[in-house]
Amino acid sequence: MNAQTKQLERERLLEVAQEYRQKGYEVILSPKQEELPDFLRDYSYRPEMIVRRGEDAALIEVKSRRSIMSSAPNLKKLAAVVNAHPGWRLELIMTNSEDALYSSQIEDSLQVDEIKSRLQIAKKLTINHPESAILYVWSLAEATLRLLADYEGLMLQKLESPLHLLKQLVTEGVISQTDYQLLMNNFKLRNAIAHGFKAASLTPTSVVQLIEVTEQLLDSLNS
Repeated sequence: MNAQTKQLERERLLEVAQEYRQKGYEVILSPKQEELPDFLRDYSYRPEMIVRRGEDAALIEVKSRRSIMSSAPNLKKLAAVVNAHPGWRLELIMTNSEDALYSSQIEDSLQVDEIKSRLQIAKKLTINHPESAILYVWSLAEATLRLLADYEGLMLQKLESPLHLLKQLVTEGVISQTDYQLLMNNFKLRNAIAHGFKAASLTPTSVVQLIEVTEQLLDSLNS
């Protein structure tokens, strides 16, 4: 694991720790032997973090795509051990290891006026080129979600994963369940196309709906 990937994982772990604290959990980072649950003390494993609140307890692991490949077999065995104990769960949180490749190239996020002007360009693509349009529009929707998170004072990384960003915004009530579902559906379509797969359910209407939701979210920033 290179230093940048390791740093991204550590930053994500600290962020998750803060999120759990805000929800009222006791958080233990890099737990000592005596802080481990009894069923783990004879197991050759020490979690990155333990969180507890009432009868809910979890072992937290943050992994990149690269690091999870080497640890997957052990994590599978560990999950079986943890799940055998009521009240305990293993939570695996992914951070995009590709972030390390381009994080140094990223500048400031697009702002409201820039997003709005680009959405007008995207509308022209929609009818004849929905695949290209959804890739473009999703990038604008994601930039809008980051602006919303910043406006609401949510603590998120600059390179926050879209899934985590969406979950945070709907959990905090910043976006509605309806908008969340529409965004999630389009995110899946975007991913399929971006990775070279067909997306038979993609239509110009799908893209138009994504544009409309993005515009509505932008307008909410000025309300």
